[in-house]
Amino acid sequence: MRVGLIGAGGHGKWHRRRIASLDVTLAGMADPAPVEDAGDVPVFTDHRELLSSVPLDVVVICTPPHTHLPIALDALRAGCDLLLEKPPVVSRAEHEVLATALASTGRACQVGFQALGSAALARLAPGTYPRVATVASWQRDDAYYARATWAGRQGLGDGALVNPLAHALMQSLAVIGDDPVSLTAERYRTRPIATDDTVFARVGFRGGATLLAAVTLAGEDFIAGEVIADGPAGRVVLEYPTDRLRLPGSDPVEVPGRIDLLDNLIAHRRDGTPLVAPLARTLGFTTLAAALTGGPLPALLDDAFITDLGAGAGRVRVITGINAVLWRAASTGRLPAELDVPWASSEGALHMTFA
Repeated sequence: MRVGLIGAGGHGKWHRRRIASLDVTLAGMADPAPVEDAGDVPVFTDHRELLSSVPLDVVVICTPPHTHLPIALDALRAGCDLLLEKPPVVSRAEHEVLATALASTGRACQVGFQALGSAALARLAPGTYPRVATVASWQRDDAYYARATWAGRQGLGDGALVNPLAHALMQSLAVIGDDPVSLTAERYRTRPIATDDTVFARVGFRGGATLLAAVTLAGEDFIAGEVIADGPAGRVVLEYPTDRLRLPGSDPVEVPGRIDLLDNLIAHRRDGTPLVAPLARTLGFTTLAAALTGGPLPALLDDAFITDLGAGAGRVRVITGINAVLWRAASTGRLPAELDVPWASSEGALHMTFA
C-alpha cells in the first residue's frame, strides 16, 4: 500500500509518524515549505506534481481547511482514496461537490475525526439521549493566531468549535445521531481577529433532541472536553480527549481502544471494512461549522472582562469567570445573554434553520 502525504509540516509530522508505524510505504510528500527529515522519500512543492509523478493508493491531506476540496478532487482524479483532515470542507456546497466526486469515482474518503474511533464512544447508543451538552476550556496564545495566514479569518475553517475543539462538536453529533435543523449561537472574541475564540451554540435536531455547546480558547482552569448526555437511564459523561467514561451510578473509567483512521481506511480498501469517519457522517458538522464561521463578526469583549497572562507572542487572554459561565450554559441550556452575564451581547449572534 503506497501512501502520499500532502501537507508534511505541522500536524503533518504526526501523520508521518503514524504512516511509519503501519505496514505501508510513504511513497511521496508535497508541501510548499521545506520538509525536514524526508530521507529518501521524494518531496514535491506542488501536490499535483506528486500525484502525477508517484503511483499512490491513499493520500493523506493535511493542509489548511479551505484548500481541502481542490486537493481532494485532484487526488480522486488520480485514483486515490483519501484521509482528509478535519474540518473536511468549509461549506455544505463543498461537501456536496466532494460527495458527488466520491460517488462518481468509487473512491473512499475518511475524515480525520480520530475520536470517532473511540471504544468509549461506541458504548453510547445514538438516538437515546434527548439532551446533550459539551464543555471545553482551553487556552491559545497570540502566536496561535499568527501561525498561518488563514488563522483567525472568516470562512476558512477556523473558529473555536470548528477547528481546535471540533471533536467536541463531532462527538456530540455522533451521540445524538440525528440531523441538525436549527442553530442559535453567541460568538465572542478576545482579540481583533475575524473568528470567535468562545462559542455558545444551541442546536435543535429533527427528532427533537437538543445540544448545548459551550467552549472557549480563553479559559481559566483546563477542561479537556466533556460530552454530557442525559437519557432515560441517567447521565453519561464522556471526556473525549482521554476516552474516560462515566456511566450512571459509576465512577469515571478510561475505556481503552481506538480504531486508527488510516489503518481503518487501509482495511476498507483491502476487505470492505466499514469506515469509522466517512464523509457522509460529517454532513451535520459541516452544516453547523459553515454557519458558525459565516455571518457577522463575533462580539469583541471589552478588556475590562479579560485578564492577560504573559506577554508578546505567548500572551494568553482569559475571560474572567468564563468557566462558571460554560457550566451554567451547559446545565441550563441557555446562552450567556439569556443568563444575564455582564459581558454577553447579541452582536454577532446567529439564528438559523436548516432544511
